Amino acid sequence: MDKELLLNLPEEPGVYLMKDKEDRIIYVGKAKILKNRLKQYFTGIENHTPKVRAMVSNIKSFEYIITDSEIEALILECNLIKKHKPYYNILLKDDKHYPYIKVSLQEAYPRISLARKMVKDGAKYYGPYTSAATVREAIDMVCKLCKLPTCNLKMPTEMGKRRECLNAHIEQCAAPCVNPVSQKEYRRQIARACSFLEGDHEEILRDLEKEMAAASEVLEFEKAALLRDRINAICRLDERQKIISDKQADEDIIGFYRQGNKTYGEVFFVRRGRLIGRHSTVLDKTGDIEDGLLCSEFIKQFYAESGDIPRHIHTCYEAAEEELLTHWLTQKTGRKVIIRCPKRGEKKKLTDMACKNARQNAVDHILKDSGRNIPKAVLELKEKLGLSVLPKRIEAYDISHTAGSEPVASMVVFIDGRPAKSQYRRFKIEKASGGDDYQSMTETIYRRFKHAQDEEKEMEAGTLQKPKFLPLPDLILLDGGKGQVNTIAPLMEMMDKDIPLFGMVKDDRHRTRGLISKEGEEIGFLTTSEVFRLIASVQEEVHRFAINYHKKLRGKRNIHSTLEEIDGVGRETRKKLMRHFKTISAIKEATPEILQAVPGISKKVSQNIYDFFHKTS
Repeated sequence: MDKELLLNLPEEPGVYLMKDKEDRIIYVGKAKILKNRLKQYFTGIENHTPKVRAMVSNIKSFEYIITDSEIEALILECNLIKKHKPYYNILLKDDKHYPYIKVSLQEAYPRISLARKMVKDGAKYYGPYTSAATVREAIDMVCKLCKLPTCNLKMPTEMGKRRECLNAHIEQCAAPCVNPVSQKEYRRQIARACSFLEGDHEEILRDLEKEMAAASEVLEFEKAALLRDRINAICRLDERQKIISDKQADEDIIGFYRQGNKTYGEVFFVRRGRLIGRHSTVLDKTGDIEDGLLCSEFIKQFYAESGDIPRHIHTCYEAAEEELLTHWLTQKTGRKVIIRCPKRGEKKKLTDMACKNARQNAVDHILKDSGRNIPKAVLELKEKLGLSVLPKRIEAYDISHTAGSEPVASMVVFIDGRPAKSQYRRFKIEKASGGDDYQSMTETIYRRFKHAQDEEKEMEAGTLQKPKFLPLPDLILLDGGKGQVNTIAPLMEMMDKDIPLFGMVKDDRHRTRGLISKEGEEIGFLTTSEVFRLIASVQEEVHRFAINYHKKLRGKRNIHSTLEEIDGVGRETRKKLMRHFKTISAIKEATPEILQAVPGISKKVSQNIYDFFHKTS
């Protein structure tokens, strides 16, 4: 590196970007004094860790951005790492927004809804929760318990101006659509709902038990059973939400387990003293990173875009730059945030518990991957598409129809790069209008994940042993290119399915060309590579499966239409014939006497059938 360039670097805070010979950003860092930090990379190289030595050997140029303060440099560093995902930076494998329950207290008649981010809008937020399904279940439960509306009724302008809905009819809603509710009474129910969401279930349990007893006394056993089920659901919720602290504290507990060049992280979300959720993650290329720096990098990335940062964060390692991180999070939230590494007491037990769970996460990963011969094509596909998870289960979808008639869809499954034909599924399009491939694909994807959701509930209830639509895929490929991807991506977001989605692009001769992302970026592959052959075989298989299903349905339709051309044979007679003879060939071979033996077939009709086939054959 040019010594004169290093000598003339500014002695100010800022961010630096290291680049390789192809001008790609391979590392982003921040510094309190740019000149000192950058000089360290290119002097005393023999004292660097192997990772830093490898990085320096690949640096061909760098650039830097001067900031007004170190905290500004930290914020900019977080944003640039998220944007460029440099190879030598520690990167979180899963970057997701957690859902919250939002109560719009700023409105005269507040509503309870799902929110993806916490914003300062006067509303009250509960969470974070680990899945949107959990949030929707909680909202549904609290609205039923407090008889709050879940429809789009505009209050108070539309109160008393609509028909009674089903929820009102079965007494799961106070029905402001029919009977106007005073603001005072409505807010009393909202306060009750908030109390429930904060973990105070005693009042609602007492009320439900009284209602159940009253219903039993007047012999309304169906209503009593419904109330009993609600009581049991609340008790199960209490069991899931382990009480961590009686102080109603909001805090995150962070634990790590290091294994080789990977680190497994575990975060427990404690809100109002209750453990409401947890999150597991994996960090790569951490073998020679010190514990304190690892913890610091994790905190920066994990909370960079989080809208819910608790007052207390307890970590199993002492974070490097703890004071700077505390200042950053305090500035970000507008209130004091404390980061601590407890050495004894209850908080130490909690971080130990998080570390124990992180270790189990590592064991699960190792067991899952051990003994499996993952094809090179699957590994290359993960690398080429920049996927955080190995695409062991790939699902591909295609639509088939004839000029818009009898549209069908196919779903094929490849596991570890090989077709798993027992897991293929077919869909007869029911609602989409003929010829609209986008509508047909939307219906197909929605039905596929709805089936999976229903199966999850059945498995939890113990009523299903062999699901047909589980597990979920690691990667989805759509035949139809950019148009299909643009149609399905919003649907996946709405259903809260964070699964990589790509379209399969064809050339002018209708052959595989590559893949296209939802951002519109086309990814090409060498036609001689194994990964290209995998994609081509997936595309060919899903197309074959769709065509064959469509031909089968079309063949059935032709049989039906052929029989109904015969004088005296309508829909019901055709059904009787097919039930009795099973195949069209058997009907052709039958004599008039055999045909007449079928209940409901007259002598004249049986002769017509016989004559039809023998005169035209």
